[in-house]
Amino acid sequence: MIITRSPLRITLGGGGTDLPSYYEQHGGFLIAAAINKYVYITVHETFQQEFIIKYSRLERVKTIDEIEHPIIRQALRTVGIDTNAHLEITSMADIPSGTGLGSSGSFTTALLKALHSYKRHLIHPSELAEQACDIEINQLRDPVGKQDQYAAAYGGITCFQFCANGQVSAWPLNLSEETRYNLEDNLVLFFTGYSRAASDVLREQDDKSRAMDPAMIENLHFVKDLAERSRQAMEAGELREFARLMDIHWQNKKKRSSNMSNQHIDEWYTHAMANGALGGKLIGAGGGGFLLFYSEEKSRLRHAMRECGLTEVRFSFASEGTSVVTV
Repeated sequence: MIITRSPLRITLGGGGTDLPSYYEQHGGFLIAAAINKYVYITVHETFQQEFIIKYSRLERVKTIDEIEHPIIRQALRTVGIDTNAHLEITSMADIPSGTGLGSSGSFTTALLKALHSYKRHLIHPSELAEQACDIEINQLRDPVGKQDQYAAAYGGITCFQFCANGQVSAWPLNLSEETRYNLEDNLVLFFTGYSRAASDVLREQDDKSRAMDPAMIENLHFVKDLAERSRQAMEAGELREFARLMDIHWQNKKKRSSNMSNQHIDEWYTHAMANGALGGKLIGAGGGGFLLFYSEEKSRLRHAMRECGLTEVRFSFASEGTSVVTV
């Protein structure tokens, strides 16, 4: 049995500039941090003459073409798994999908890593991420970006530059040990209770970017600039400035779509900022998922968010990207 895992991620700056509809014209830049919450994939060769696929539902089919799960079907084709392989594939996750932590990209990279391990292939994180992007963006035509796949494949706290020709450069954020620990200690994550498909939220941004909508393009230009300023602040150890930029980012991000936030999320954000948060934002495409805050008064903030009925998910950074846990 092969078991792989991919970390989920939080975005520290530049989210949205990783969509092809933007970076193919203007280039993109973002910073993402992998966290110690994972998507797991198991691949096991079975005795039965069929494929057994277990996720939120169960599929038992004879051929790859019959598999209904689109990512699993395309991943098997991409890696070149023979239809006579007869595999049992199971997925599990620490956090459910639709919550803004990049679970789809983590799922795809973990699945590809497991299938390559089954075929005894070695694969570099950049190639793994590109294969995952090709499946989701090109083969399945989902209006998503490249952040989740690359953040999962590389792990760590990483800067990604997305070039107009499709190439991606990746390098670790240059943090001192003290700054890294302080950043990890002071970031607090709360689940809003709302789940949604990222593609539903991103479709509006994608359509407007392709149509060269001036307001959307200017919004994403500003977000990219904020990401660079956030990088400079964090590398200088100026975490309060980073928190201030998070707040500016969130206020700007809400302008992209009327579906980006709602009355409850706005109220919770305002309450957090009045109770110890120095900055924050909704993680992911928007519309639900997790609120991330930077706070030097974490006990006060946690108490305030508990009063609102929000659940905290405690985490630490994950230095390792998509990996084989056991074979």
